[in-house]
Formats: sequence, C-alpha cells, structure tokens
Amino acid sequence: MPAHPANNANPAADLFSGAPAPFSQHMETDSQPRLLLVDDEPRLLSSLYELLQGRGYRLTTAPSGSDALDHLSRQRFDLVLLDLRLPDIGGHQIMDFINERNIDADVIVMSGEVGIDAAIGALKRGAYSYLRKPYGREELLSTVSNALQRRRLAAENARIANQLENSEKMYRYLVDSSPDIIYTLNHEGRFTFVNDRAYQLLGYTREELIGQHYSIVVHEEDSERARYVFNERRVDERASRNVELRLKCRNGHGNSDRTFNTTLMTISLNAIGMHVPDHEVKKLEFFGTYGVARDITDRKRAEEVISYQAYHDILTDLPNRILFKDRLGLAVIQAKRKQTELAVMFIDLDRFKLVNDTLGHVKGDELLQQAAARLKECLRKGDTLARQGGDEFTIVLPELRDRDDARMVADKFLEVLQAPFDLDGHEVHISASIGIAIYPKDGESIDELLRHADIAMYQVKALGKNGHSFYHDSMLEVSHQKIALEQALRRALEHDELEMYYQPQIDALSGRIVGAEALMRWNHPTRGRLAAGEFLPFAEENGLMLPISDWMIGALCRDMLKWNAVGASDVRLSLNLSPQYLDRGDFFEKMRGALVRYGLAPNQIEVEITENICIRNPQYAIEQLNKLCQLGVSIAIDDFGTGYSSLSYLHRFPIHTVKIDQSFVNEIHEENGHYPVILAIISIARGLGLNLIAEGVETEEQARYLTANGCLTMQGYLFYRPIALSDFMVALRTQPGLNWQAAQA
Repeated sequence: MPAHPANNANPAADLFSGAPAPFSQHMETDSQPRLLLVDDEPRLLSSLYELLQGRGYRLTTAPSGSDALDHLSRQRFDLVLLDLRLPDIGGHQIMDFINERNIDADVIVMSGEVGIDAAIGALKRGAYSYLRKPYGREELLSTVSNALQRRRLAAENARIANQLENSEKMYRYLVDSSPDIIYTLNHEGRFTFVNDRAYQLLGYTREELIGQHYSIVVHEEDSERARYVFNERRVDERASRNVELRLKCRNGHGNSDRTFNTTLMTISLNAIGMHVPDHEVKKLEFFGTYGVARDITDRKRAEEVISYQAYHDILTDLPNRILFKDRLGLAVIQAKRKQTELAVMFIDLDRFKLVNDTLGHVKGDELLQQAAARLKECLRKGDTLARQGGDEFTIVLPELRDRDDARMVADKFLEVLQAPFDLDGHEVHISASIGIAIYPKDGESIDELLRHADIAMYQVKALGKNGHSFYHDSMLEVSHQKIALEQALRRALEHDELEMYYQPQIDALSGRIVGAEALMRWNHPTRGRLAAGEFLPFAEENGLMLPISDWMIGALCRDMLKWNAVGASDVRLSLNLSPQYLDRGDFFEKMRGALVRYGLAPNQIEVEITENICIRNPQYAIEQLNKLCQLGVSIAIDDFGTGYSSLSYLHRFPIHTVKIDQSFVNEIHEENGHYPVILAIISIARGLGLNLIAEGVETEEQARYLTANGCLTMQGYLFYRPIALSDFMVALRTQPGLNWQAAQA
C-alpha cells in the first residue's frame, strides 16, 4: 500500500506512479462532490484514497486534525470522512469546529474505538454515519453514496422551496397573477371570489366556483379537517396556518356530458376571518373567510422521496437496516403481546463476490436486484425483506405457526435462486447461506435475534454453503472458537510458532532436486502441527494474511541462505502468493527489499499465483507482476485448468511456468493411457514456450506417462512429502547422481 499524500498539492505523485493527476490538472466541474479524508494512519488514508478515486469525487487528504481544520477553513467540502483518534486535534473537536462555523458538510466517522461514548459523541454532533474499523469496502462505498444522495435530494428540495418563495414575493401584489389560489367565502362557506390561479390548478373556472360551497373541491377524506379551516373566524395568531389538505382537480376538457378526469393536489392553506365593525353593538361582525392555498404537491413528493431514501436501499428498493430494525422491533412487541413466535433470517449470497470480481460491479448490482426480486416473491404480505449491505439480506417472518413455516420459506429461497441469472448474456449461478433465529427461544431482543441468525448463517457457510440452519446454542461456542483461533493465530506470529516446509520438485530424467514449493505449517501449542489449509483460509477472512505474508518472506529468505550455503543456489524456490498480498501496493518493494537485504538472486524465486488473481483486477495484477519480472523473479500459474482458464491470461500475464493441477494427474492410471486434458496443457505450454510442473505425482505410472509426454519436472508423494528445512537440507546434500527411482528406495 503506498503512502498517502501529505497534502493535496499532488496526491497522485505521492500515492503511486501512473495515478490520475490532481484536480488542478483536470478540467473538472464543480458538480463533482468534494470529499475530505482525515486519518493519521498513512496506510489507511492511502487505502481510503485509492478506494474512492476514479468514482467522480474530488478528494483531499489530511493526515492530522490541524491539516483538516486548515482545509475546512479554505475550501468547501460536501463530505468529511473523519477518524476520531488523531494525534493533535480529536475528531469531536473537528466536528465542533464544523458546527460552530456552520460549515455545510456531512461527516462520516470512521473509528476503531470500541466504546459507545465515541459513537454517541459523534452522532450528537450531527454525524451522518458511524463506521467501526475495520469497515467493509462495500459498506463504506454505500455509506458515502447514500450521504451524497441525501445531500443532492435536500438541495433539490431547497431549490424547489426557494423557487416557490421567490414566486410568492414577486407576484403577491397581483391577485389574479398570484402563484397561489386566493379566495374568499361568505358566512355560509360559499365562494365569493377566486383568482385565475384556481382555474390553472384545479380546472374550475371562476364562474363554476362562485356561489358553490367549498366542499366541491375538497377530497372526501379531508372534509372534517377542511370544515374548521374553511370556516375560520379568527384573525390573530390563532388563525389557521399551513393546514395541509387535498383538493380535487379536473383535468382535460369536458365533453357533452361535462365529465372530467379527477386527480388530487396537496395544498398548504392559510385562512383568517373577515369582519366589519357593527357600531350599534360595538363589535366586529363576521361576514366571511379569506384564504390563500398554495400547491405543495411537488414539495410533498420531494419530502416523501427524501424520507423514502432514508429508510430504503437505493439499489434494490428494499427496506434498509434502519427500517428493518424498526419493523422487527414492532414484530417483537406484537409477538410478545400475542405470545406467538417469529423468525429472523440472515441471508448471504454464495459466490456473489466471484461474480462481482469477474463481471464487474455493474453486473454485480444487477445480480443483487434480480436476487432481491426473487426473494421478495417468496414472502407473505406481512413479511419484511431488507438489504443489510453488500450481498447480505435480512428477513422477519411474524406470527409463525411453527418452525416449519420458516423452514418452508428458506427452502423456497434456495429453490428460486437455483435458476440461472441472465446478466446481459452472461449466465450466472449462485446460491445462498441462510441462518434462522426464532423468537423468543433464540433471543428476545432485536440485536440478539440478528446476531444469532448471523451465527447460524456462518455455520451454513462453514458446512459448504447452499443451505439453511436454525440457530443452536452450540453454534455460539463455535463462534467463540473462531475468535479464539484468531487470537491464537496472532500469538503464533509473536511467539514464532509458524514454520516453512518444503516439497522438492524433481527433474524426472536426472532425479535431481531442481526446485521446492514453500508450504506453511503452524506448530500449535495444543493441537500440534497444522497444515496451511487448516488456518490460512481463516487468516484470509480475518485480515491476517498481510502480517503472515510479511513473516513468510523473511523466513524464506533466511532458509534460502542456508541451502545456498551447501551449494544448492541453482534450486528454485516457489512461493504461493495471497491475492490480498498482491493487492497491497507495497508487495513489490517488500520483495525487492528482502532480496537485497539477504543478498539473494531474484532468478532463484518463482511466485505462484492462481487464476483468480488474474480476474480480480487484471490490469493492476499485470502491473505488479511485470515489476517482479523486471526484477528477475519468474511467475508460475498454479492449478491451471481448474478455474476460469483462458489462453488470454497466458498471453496478457507474464507467465513463465504452468503447474498441472493434481486433480488431472490423479486421473492417470495407466502408463499407456490417453488423458487429453493433460496432453492439451502440455501442448499449450510447449506452444507458448512455458515451463511445466506436474503436482501430486504419487505413482510410477503417473511419472512415466508425464515423462513420456514431455513434462519432466514433478512434485508429489512419489518423491517427497513436504519436509522441514533440516530434512530438506539433508536431501540437498545427498542428491548428486540420484535418480527418482532410487530416491523412493
């Protein structure tokens, strides 16, 4: 990850080479939202900048509170993304500065604080949202988008209101040209005057209204409220003001039967009583009502849009988490009163991230919309489906007869998601993992029910996805075990419990060790030695791959020094690269720095990548891999043929070696058999001039078949299992002149 810019003079130059030039170098318009990013952690600030750049925002960064205040004093910002814990001026103080000076900017607080006081303090100061670190990428993007959308709607509403106000000031002295309906009624409530605006808005001519009772234009449902305001007698501050009513409007032209189409218009009505003095009795005599009715239909619609957007997800038009919690709270109250059960479901779409990464966010959004529509079709009228964010949905099913009702709905969900989704010609298949919690057995509060449904959903994920599960107390223990595993894995780095093992790669003709694949092991204090597959996927999910990969590079370099010391400097090291580690911008510098520090030759290193790396962010991956190649490091593509294989990857990416996956090697049962997939991969490698390595070679028949067809480098249990460094050193010392058959003996 590159360092963040110290100021906004040239953020591109400080962030990374080849990034877009700053605002001053572009003909950008003021319509682009201005965002101020405030964080004292350079890596986080840079990551935030990279996430938001290229999305139509004008970005300014501030690595301290004083820099933030300086920017706020000199520039206008629509949105401030603010870290609370800053070394000089706290986030709360910055928010106080914004409020004291009436700076028109919304604030999204991002904080690692675990206490509730920090969040309360931010929300009291008017924060739009509070994101707890580490926040999800989609959650941040959605929050920023929603904040800016709200500002746009509010600005539009203010513009409409301002237009109406100016119009009123301009034309108030011209009754017949007034933008409002101006009328008078007699003491019986019959029109004695209306201006021309009444015809423009209501479709009634002056002649049609004069002498008619006001009820002719009032919507029937509002007649009771209209009776008070249209018969207003008061003249002081107690007179009717801004009373909202709906009036009937006639549209089109009357035919021979004088029939019209009728619509409704919302008005804001002010009315006062009209009086003349009666000198005989020395009092004011009421003779009618004067009123002004303003059309506020557009304003009401704008307010409704703003209110709707505040409680609904813009992408799927489903209730958002705020509205969902409100409805769930009401459902819990009703269930408690009626002593019935209700179900809360937490749904996570399986394989959505893969679709999003391969086809792009636009197609990912389309998939979410289609999936939401299918889920909604499965629900009853009183059920609520909401989008929590990303690819997660929540559902409340009130008034259950029994648990089978929830099970049937979950089965329907899985069934409707089985059919393929069509994304502009791309046929996509997904499934869902569904967790279910039942009130009151699994919790009596909103948070308990959601948390337990979430835990049950992750249980389904762990068991292979594409299913549903009811929450059980035993799942909570599993959840606690995951937390304990994360803590233990962090301690493993501190206490030097990780160790690198090596599986030699053999030249089939000479039997010599020509390379070795590095494989990680965890010497767990209580569970013994754990293979990489038992803990690295967990590390990927919980953000631990970066420190683990940093440790791995140092450990590999130290081990290579030892085997080079015994004369094995021609043995190539293959290391597996995590996609998360490649995505981090400073990976190349980490690798180059380690090679220089330990005095190792780059051509002795081969980095193994999977095909998924190639499709996550192809252009960025190409840039990073090209840097490695320029350094002298070679690139191997692992598990070729098992994922989204494409010859274009082999052309576009700087690949030197193709590894035949063991799933294909396992199919070789006869030395003289025919295995077309193996032959195709060998042929592709030959045609492109690439090296070949076969993985998982376990039998002599497999080795002879591969050798006969041109794959001469192999690794597998036929030769060596993954071994510790000490055993690998012994193998290196004893290998001269040893062929692979003798090695097995």
